[in-house]
Amino acid sequence: MKRVSVCMATYNGSRFVHRQVESILEQLSQDDELIVADDGSTDETLGIIRQFADSRIRILEPKRLGSAIRTFERALVPAQGHYIFLADQDDEWLPGKLTHMLAQLQEADLVLSDCRVVDLQDQVIHPSFFEHRKSAPGLFRNLWKNPYMGCCMAFRASLLKQALPFPAHIHMHDWWIGLVAERYGRVVFLNQRLLKYVRHGENVSPTGQGRYSWSKRFMNRFWMAWYVLTR
Repeated sequence: MKRVSVCMATYNGSRFVHRQVESILEQLSQDDELIVADDGSTDETLGIIRQFADSRIRILEPKRLGSAIRTFERALVPAQGHYIFLADQDDEWLPGKLTHMLAQLQEADLVLSDCRVVDLQDQVIHPSFFEHRKSAPGLFRNLWKNPYMGCCMAFRASLLKQALPFPAHIHMHDWWIGLVAERYGRVVFLNQRLLKYVRHGENVSPTGQGRYSWSKRFMNRFWMAWYVLTR
């Protein structure tokens, strides 16, 4: 069994993915793995990742699903690590991310770190996502306002027994995993900024920008509450 599995979903991320993969591999030991599930990229994303020629990287057969949720699920299913980290293709791990989060996971089932939100020119948009989002633990609080960004999350693999398979109507995989952890385990919010979270206009996550109608937002929360309270 591996110590750490980093699960990354990719799709046409050639502009960003080299920096992200490099920042991850710098922190992994030889007993860790980086699993890449690609959603049918048509650019050089996978070619760039293969150029690392690193035995710790495991690229799954590309498959076009059109869904970040299902692509991350594909990456999680074969993960062999005792601890699971989620990673997006367009961010950058800061030094110490893995070490600090593993230390918290000795007692917690899931840890969520703070991050610095930046643009493509590395200019700071929000120095602290936690402060911007007013992030704090609490199941019902976080059903209303989601603080769980997968790129800032790590958790024990045992949590996947409750989280997988992902329900049909969940809005986002990271929100779902975070709520499952609140329901069944111990969650730690770590007030250290361990990631550059890059906003570039093509991100899958809206990061609280309110692009959904009130009816859509209500249904997102209804299904999350239904599944997490009945699973």
